Amino acid sequence: MTDYILSIDQGTTSSRAILFDTDGQVRFTAQQEFAQHFPENGWVEHEPEQLWQSVLDTCRAVLRDNNIAAEQLLTIGITNQRETTLLWDRLSGEPVYNAIVWQDRRTADYCEELNRQGLEGNIRERTGLLIDPYFSATKLRWILNNVPDVRARAERGELAFGTVDTFLLWRLTGGQSHVTDASNASRTMLFNIHTQQWDTDLLQLFDIPSSVLPQVMDSSADFGKTEASILGQPVSIEGVAGDQQASLFGQACFHPGMAKSTYGTGCFMVANTGSQPILSDNRLLTTVAYRLNGQPTYALEGSIFSAGATVQWLRDGLKLISHASQAEAMTEAVKDPLKVFLVPAFTGLGAPYWDPNARGAILGLTRDTTLNDIVTAGLQAVGYQTKDLQKAMERDGIRPENFRVDGGMAENRYVLQFLANILGATVDRPQVTETTALGVAYLAGLRAGVFASLAQIEQTWKAEYRFVPAIDKNRRDNLYEGWTDAVARVRSDREGTTG
Repeated sequence: MTDYILSIDQGTTSSRAILFDTDGQVRFTAQQEFAQHFPENGWVEHEPEQLWQSVLDTCRAVLRDNNIAAEQLLTIGITNQRETTLLWDRLSGEPVYNAIVWQDRRTADYCEELNRQGLEGNIRERTGLLIDPYFSATKLRWILNNVPDVRARAERGELAFGTVDTFLLWRLTGGQSHVTDASNASRTMLFNIHTQQWDTDLLQLFDIPSSVLPQVMDSSADFGKTEASILGQPVSIEGVAGDQQASLFGQACFHPGMAKSTYGTGCFMVANTGSQPILSDNRLLTTVAYRLNGQPTYALEGSIFSAGATVQWLRDGLKLISHASQAEAMTEAVKDPLKVFLVPAFTGLGAPYWDPNARGAILGLTRDTTLNDIVTAGLQAVGYQTKDLQKAMERDGIRPENFRVDGGMAENRYVLQFLANILGATVDRPQVTETTALGVAYLAGLRAGVFASLAQIEQTWKAEYRFVPAIDKNRRDNLYEGWTDAVARVRSDREGTTG
């Protein structure tokens, strides 16, 4: 019988269970979507029971539908949507409120108040994060302050807090494990990334009782065993990491300067910075990439809001294409160099600008501009925005020279070649593109003895295709200058502009 590693990939819109073999190859997959709830403008919630049931259903389905017995599972890894916040009763396991999703903006006013008090520098120094509703601390504070009787119950020690990984671990182990890993803890705005401990000053600032907090463990550790009733027999859970950090690990970016970019709806670019955290002067985030044997490895992270979302807009909003795959073919009819720039600031600009009031624009239009030009400009915008992140990282002292890419847009060869051109760096697309789930399969496999070392994992990583720069530095700089001029025109903070 073949042995497998089970990866649970609990995402924002769906849960997946993926079985990897001991060579790190995907063998079987099950997926289930669940409902999104928007109770008020800017609020985003998930029903905790639906999250749990979708994970339970997909884990059972991937085994049942492929005639795999629980005895064939060597270990389990969990990766998850980050920052999403849950609070539940320690005895019954019943959540006191819906999961408040990472996208939720209900605490924006409170975050602005903290910024007005001049607290961002102190918080950034401790956590590596900017003050933003994105992170878990203000979400947890909101639940404690707005759900009747919850604060009193928390102060009596009756409640448990967790991000999605912690909630799933609690349920999978029948309430035996109230734990998280350092990568997820580092996204809460409550965790001191230098001491690797919950920060008592921040707990006091946000008025959060320490009794609700989980224990923070390495990313490859003994997180407990599943209850026998879950899969048929107990299985050890030995790898946990937040989704973007898991992707970095799955891309085998184990050395300082190595970077990965995931191109989904938005883009997350994460660069390994080694054993020392680099606090960004360019509004990037400093985070724990993973922690092994008590030793944290750090990363710089930048996010852009619109990558695949730009292609969706070209398809669904402007109706310029009927399917995303058409976009690549349309680039062949475009004159080079393209003089049109599409700045996709549909919901503002992310890193390094963090300008929520910027708005999108298409610039450089002339009488001979075609639909092909506009679609190509939309694809190029992904490369230009990645260049923004690369430049910000360079100003912070780290310049990735190689990018390992994944996500839906990594299927587009034009996008990846343009990335290589504008970054002046090699771009590798791996053979296994399920890098998020693969990352926690590796972490769990390390603990279970499936993989002996990071060096062995490096040997299993294989590039399917490498894209190398095909333009010189002068041309690259001229193209990027056009982009920065276009961005300057849509910024809300330029003189005389309100967005």
